[in-house]
Amino acid sequence: MKNATLYVLTVLIWGSTWLAIEFQLGSVHVLASVAYRFAIAAILMWLFCLWRRIPMRFSLRNHGYIVLLALFNFSLNYAVIYTSQKYLTSAMTSVAFSTMLLMNIINTRIFFGSRISPRVFIGSGLGILGIYTLFRDDLFAANESGTSLVGLGLVLLAALIASIGNMVSVRNSRAGMNVFAVNAWGMLYGTIALCVIMLLTGTEFGFELTTNYLASLIYLSVFGTVIAFATYYVLLSNMGPERASYVIVLFPVVAIVLSSLFENFAWTHNTFVGFALVMLGNAVVLTPFDRLRRLTRISTS
Repeated sequence: MKNATLYVLTVLIWGSTWLAIEFQLGSVHVLASVAYRFAIAAILMWLFCLWRRIPMRFSLRNHGYIVLLALFNFSLNYAVIYTSQKYLTSAMTSVAFSTMLLMNIINTRIFFGSRISPRVFIGSGLGILGIYTLFRDDLFAANESGTSLVGLGLVLLAALIASIGNMVSVRNSRAGMNVFAVNAWGMLYGTIALCVIMLLTGTEFGFELTTNYLASLIYLSVFGTVIAFATYYVLLSNMGPERASYVIVLFPVVAIVLSSLFENFAWTHNTFVGFALVMLGNAVVLTPFDRLRRLTRISTS
C-alpha cells in the first residue's frame, strides 16, 4: 500500500476517534474503557497474525522494548487522553495533542541523532500556526479556566508519552521486528498493564450496555487501534517519525469537519485561514524541495 493511502487512512481514522471517545466517557472508568478497547484489539491482532502465520517469537530483549511500547502507546497515554477529555472538548484535545509532532522531531534528534530537514520545521510551524488559528478563541478561553488548564496539561503529558512510544516503535522497526506481531504483543501487554493498575487501585470493571458506548468501543478497537496503529507504524518505518507524525497536525481538521456535521460547528474567517495554513504546511513537509525544483523546470521548459 502506498504511503499516501496509508497517510490519508490514518488521518481520517484517528481524526474521528476524538469524537468517538466522547461516547466512552460516562459511568465506566476510563481505565476500564481503555482496557476493553485494547483487549478487543489484541484478540483481533492475534487472530490476524495466526491466520497469516506471522512469526510471533521475539528475544527477551525485544520483548522488553515491546513492553515499553505497550506502556507508552497502548495504555498509559490513552488513559491520560480519556481523562483529559473530561475537561476539554474533542476538538480542543486534538489541538493540544498535535504538539506531538514537534515532540517527535525533537525526540528523533535526541534518540537517533537524525538530521532534521529545514522544510520539516517550516511545514510544522505552518501546521501548528494553522491549528492555533483554527482554535485561537478556544485557546484563549481555556487559559481563563482552571479546569481547562488541567485538561491541557493532561493531553500534553499524553502527547509526550506517545512521542516516546513512537521512538520505541522506530527502534523496533529498525531492528526488523514485524509490525503486526509487535502490535499483537504490545496490545496484549497494554491490556495486562491496565488491568494490573485497576486491581492495584481498586478500580471497578464497569460496563455500559448502550448503543453509543458499544458502537464507539468497537470503532475505537477495530479502526482506531488495530487498523490505524498498523498504518501509522508502517508510515513511521517508511517515512521517518518527523514526516509520518505530521498526520497528528491534521487530526483537528477532521475534528472540525465532524463538528460541522454533528455538533453544528460555526465556520469563521479563522477557520478558513487555519485550513489554508495546515494544507500549506502539509505540502511543505511531504514534498522535498528538490522535487519542487524539478517540477518547476518541467513546467517552464
